[in-house]
Amino acid sequence: MANSTIFRGVLCVVAATLVTPVAAQDDSASFIEEIIVTASKRETTLQATPIAVSVVTNKDLEQAHIQDIKDLQFLVPSLRVTQLQSSGNTNFVIRGFGNGANNAGIEPSVGVFIDGVYRSRTASALADLPNLERIEVLRGPQSTLFGKNASAGVISVITAKPSLNETTGSTTLTIGDYNQVIVKGDVNGPLSDTVGFSLSGSFSQRDGYYDNLAGGDALGEVNRYGLRGQLLFAPSDTLEIRIIADYDDFDEACCGVANLQNGPTGPIIQAIGGNLVPEAPFAYQGYYDFTPVNQFQTDGVSVQVDYDFNDAVTLTSITAFRSLSRFENVDVDFTSAPLLDPQTANRTETEIDTFTQEFRLSGSTESASWMVGAYLFDEDVEQFTGILYGTGFRPYADILTMGVPGNSVLNLIEGGLGIPQGTFFGAGQGLIELSTMDDQAFSIFAQVDIDLGDRATLTLGANYTEDEKDIIFDSTATDVFSSLDLVQVGGAFIYAAVFQQAIAGGADPTTADAIASATAAALAPVNCSPTNPPPACNELLALQPLQFLPPNVSFPNSVEPGTSKDDDTTWTVRLAFDVSDNVNVYAGASTGFKATSWNLSRDSRPFPQDQAAIEAAGLSVPNLFYTTRFARPEESTVYEIGMKARWDTVAVNLAIFDQEIEEFQSNVFTGTGFNLANAGKQSTTGVEIDIRWQPTDTFQGTLAATFLDPLYDSFVSAAGINGTTDLSGTQPPGIHEVSLTASGRFNFTMGSADGFVRAEYIYEDEIQVIENVPASVASRKVSTLNASVGLAWDNGFEVMLWGRNINNDEYLLSAFPSVAQAGSYSGYPNQPRTYGLTLRKYFD
Repeated sequence: MANSTIFRGVLCVVAATLVTPVAAQDDSASFIEEIIVTASKRETTLQATPIAVSVVTNKDLEQAHIQDIKDLQFLVPSLRVTQLQSSGNTNFVIRGFGNGANNAGIEPSVGVFIDGVYRSRTASALADLPNLERIEVLRGPQSTLFGKNASAGVISVITAKPSLNETTGSTTLTIGDYNQVIVKGDVNGPLSDTVGFSLSGSFSQRDGYYDNLAGGDALGEVNRYGLRGQLLFAPSDTLEIRIIADYDDFDEACCGVANLQNGPTGPIIQAIGGNLVPEAPFAYQGYYDFTPVNQFQTDGVSVQVDYDFNDAVTLTSITAFRSLSRFENVDVDFTSAPLLDPQTANRTETEIDTFTQEFRLSGSTESASWMVGAYLFDEDVEQFTGILYGTGFRPYADILTMGVPGNSVLNLIEGGLGIPQGTFFGAGQGLIELSTMDDQAFSIFAQVDIDLGDRATLTLGANYTEDEKDIIFDSTATDVFSSLDLVQVGGAFIYAAVFQQAIAGGADPTTADAIASATAAALAPVNCSPTNPPPACNELLALQPLQFLPPNVSFPNSVEPGTSKDDDTTWTVRLAFDVSDNVNVYAGASTGFKATSWNLSRDSRPFPQDQAAIEAAGLSVPNLFYTTRFARPEESTVYEIGMKARWDTVAVNLAIFDQEIEEFQSNVFTGTGFNLANAGKQSTTGVEIDIRWQPTDTFQGTLAATFLDPLYDSFVSAAGINGTTDLSGTQPPGIHEVSLTASGRFNFTMGSADGFVRAEYIYEDEIQVIENVPASVASRKVSTLNASVGLAWDNGFEVMLWGRNINNDEYLLSAFPSVAQAGSYSGYPNQPRTYGLTLRKYFD
């Protein structure tokens, strides 16, 4: 993005700020509500918090029909959420930074906390949470107070505590298109003067919107339910204990994948009896030979204890046990050809058990507020992954090798090796991995806010974190063709041909052997080309791209210990100054840290620098290639200046920042596997503005905009369109330069009912979706309109009509090279227009 765009954005903000006091002074009424946040792990008002934070209130969530955390991106322009091939593979990105999907060994860069408890994988954060108070999105590194895996930001979800005063509750019924039905209920109240409880449940079901023309279930369906209970004990004014237990279950067919470019393999898919919908990404239909399975359950228990020693010191303890169980099986070729075994097409089973413990001691004096704490994290990950060929892969490979099913070069090779016809790419062959990861970490942290007079506050904070991971990775390969050394096999064929020619030419066997051996040794590693055609080369080397699933080396082994141990000290320095009672400005810098991420997929391969040692130790296997086992820790730094201003009818928040991540952990799908690598440095300069305007008690308008200038300062080994490439000095794909969300809500009275009309508009400028798919094939521009209208009566009854994406905006969530289909590209289209009616009854 040209820097002038940022400059114009700043000018707009400054102009709005300068005229705001004049407008506010003409009206003595105050309509802007004060919002309480806990972004600094203590309660303060939003306007008094010198941190770049966006807040979405419960009213906004209900009226915008936000169903879970991934829908937040429609209200927070700096947040982007991408859902990939399953419900649980969801990735959060803030200011263009974020990763963590598609691999249980890669923790997210954006930390998600629900009621103070860290959710280590996004799948465990997709619950339909009842009784929300607000959701806070903290932008930029937050590792000082939130520890590891907050290098890009934090999403903090805060739900309401049980009441000790009165019994209340609600029931909600939503019906919508695609046969959508959502049922929710909750009850909340006292059991005694010192004990309160709440109990809630939800059920959500919707048919898919992406038709499977091969006859299976439609994809993009919703089928989930959840239960949540709380107990609140307040035996005295100084002690409070909050216990939360929850369980959520998902069983969904997700998600639709469209063909973006139909390459040369498309006709082959059809030739073997399969089909696909070519180059129609928003037809919302495709061909799948089986219905994908996406099942996961997440549950947990947390206990928070707050004890006030006196009016100035408080001890907080948060203890949590959580588990996540996932089972997925996806038709990853996204056609109806039986290329993969339906039972283990791309099967993943994952079990994650997590224990966390946080202690905080906070207090204040006349001149300072302070906090010290410690955090413990212990997690066990077990994962099974498998991909096996189906009955259609051998015919597919036969045609790819310029033959016909049953009569191809593969048959000739099998005959030459003396193995049964049809051995290569036989149904049930493939690759299976079993992996475990034991992750233990601890942090100690401290932060102090020092009053420098009546108007200035200096904040100093530091966090020391250690993270240790122990990995076991066991790989079993049964793909016969991918286990062949085609240099050796081709050399044997060259030797046989030359030997026969030499004998036919009159040479004796000894001379023929010498000639054939020398020729084979010279030509076996030589690729054929138009300038070097056969017989002066090894023709079989052209088949190496068909060796999709080569063997791997299990570890720990004598070369690779399978362990990582990282430590880092992150810090925060910030100076805030109250220009007036209405305007606060701040300037600061902070750092973030994310520990080593391990690749627990079939794409985990030894590092190139370990090749000599692995070969010397006798660990090497045929066709072993060298990439990465893990990505090194990433460290982020942000320099930021900002303003928080609030008058009677207008509130303006502004942040101008320069943020970078050293060793950014990039994970990109390349068509047959993921490329996990460290980008040397990725940076973003940007401006964020958030304006709330409420000139009367009947109307409120909001405008939130983000202007970014992203750059790969250094990324030498990136996954490009034609393989590994150097993206240094280029703009990272997938990051919008301009993003904005505008909303307007008008309140009115109709008879005895209070009503509202609300509309939201989301805009993002056009970008290339991902680096290894051409922009001409996969670009994205967003221009989406959502709306709702509702009525509420004094008896607690409410009705709301809502529509999302009512203008049927079409854009891609992500894209990738099609699996084992060179020259083709696939992508995830966004959800089409949906609408429905919500009925709600509050009771007390």
